[in-house]
Formats: sequence, structure tokens, C-alpha cells
Amino acid sequence: QVQLVESGGGLVQAGDSLRLSCAASGRTSSYYAIGWVRQAPGKERELVAAISWSGDATDYADSVEGRFTISRDNAKTTVYLQMNSLKPEDTAVYYCAGDYTRHAAEFLRRPDDYRYWGQGTQVIVSL
Repeated sequence: QVQLVESGGGLVQAGDSLRLSCAASGRTSSYYAIGWVRQAPGKERELVAAISWSGDATDYADSVEGRFTISRDNAKTTVYLQMNSLKPEDTAVYYCAGDYTRHAAEFLRRPDDYRYWGQGTQVIVSL
């Protein structure tokens, strides 16, 4: 299995930027996809971004398209979420989630597709 640890959250103002990091360890020799999932009070879980093991296949929620960018380092052990033009509506706990895939360029489309989860990092965007 894969162990995941998130970092980089904090308190920012609307329009500012943050970069979240997800460090992976354990069985990283097999193909695995990573997603960023956020949970806000009173709202359903939302998969905001996903990336394949290869790093060249990505997917974004409509709410963050054009503002957030997901990427992966060459060693496949760290995944980043660059968040620009942050809005108060982005306030949530952000979780890094992962699971193994059949293909190197496959990403996972739903929060329920991921078996392994980090503990989350809080992002608060104020006016």
C-alpha cells in the first residue's frame, strides 16, 4: 500500500496562491494514481484534481479549471497542487488520495476510487 502525507495548507486572502504537497511512501514501484479531494462543511466531497502515475494524464473539476494545476515529480514520490486565484469557496480540508491503476496513464475519477488517504491539510481563504 501507499502512505500519503499532505503539507502546505494555510490561511490566505482571496486572490492569493498556495502550493500543496503530497509525499508518498511504501509500495511506490507499481502504477498508482493520485487525487486531491476537498471536504468543506455542509458540502459533499469533491475531487478537484487527479493525475496518473505517468504524470501526463490529468483531470480537474469545473470549479477549479484554469486556476489549479496538479503535477508529479520525476521520481513519482511527490505530487503537487498549485492553487492560484483562490476564492473563499475554496476553503476546505484538502486530502491527498491514492490507489493503484492498471495503466501508467490512467487517473481515477471519483473519491470512492481511492483506497489510501492522507490526514488532510486545511486551506482557509478569507476576503
